[in-house]
Amino acid sequence: MIVLAHRDFGGAGNPPLVLLHGLLGSSRNWQTVGRDLAVRFHVRALDLRNHGASPHAEDCGFGAMMADVLAWLDHEGIARTTLLGHSLGGKVAMLLACRHPDRVERLVIVDIAPKDYLSRAHRAEFAAMNELDLATLQSRGEAELRFEGRVPDWSMRKFLATNLDRTEAGGWRWMVNLPALTDALPLLEQDSLAEADRFYGPTHFILGGKSRYVLPTDEEKIRRHFPLATLTRLPDAGHNPHMESREQFVKTVLELAGSPTP
Repeated sequence: MIVLAHRDFGGAGNPPLVLLHGLLGSSRNWQTVGRDLAVRFHVRALDLRNHGASPHAEDCGFGAMMADVLAWLDHEGIARTTLLGHSLGGKVAMLLACRHPDRVERLVIVDIAPKDYLSRAHRAEFAAMNELDLATLQSRGEAELRFEGRVPDWSMRKFLATNLDRTEAGGWRWMVNLPALTDALPLLEQDSLAEADRFYGPTHFILGGKSRYVLPTDEEKIRRHFPLATLTRLPDAGHNPHMESREQFVKTVLELAGSPTP
């Protein structure tokens, strides 16, 4: 277990809400949504290990990431929380809810299902990052241009470049633990749950209507692991509903929590 970095988006005194980002993301992905949700919750977003400002470690397994989140909850004195996870963060959140249901008041999963994913896109993105020569890089914009050969989507190229950070000497470094995450990619693409894992608490899946990450054929397995699950599709969103349909996403989360929208 390691000590995770986090951002506090406000709402002290409200019920806790903990946000978990996706692969190659960080807590800053939630900045606008986090402040919006603070009308109802005390919102904090974590950097998973090997991401953002959190420490690096060789073990990238789901169990280790789950243990980090539990340790952070203990450190913050949070006995139970609403737990919201997107993509990779959703896999970690599902595992934590199933293995430690006493810590989860409500589970919200964003555009991911309990199944294996074999993503050619992820492999191309990691290849582009590993091929980038940081010693000759002048700017994030230049990095985006160099990614073009492997990553056709401009928004994904910009997203990958957000993981670049200036060094004290004026050069560039990766904030993520790129070697460890690259080695762990086949593991991270797998289902985080075992067949017997169950969570019987309130569970909500918020899905992108334009995304292919969660298909109608996945719903049976979702409800096998999460018998009380409800599914909401935001029609105009892709894999990042919290960014692509922010207002509708916030409205949906607040309604799921039983709070009138502002």
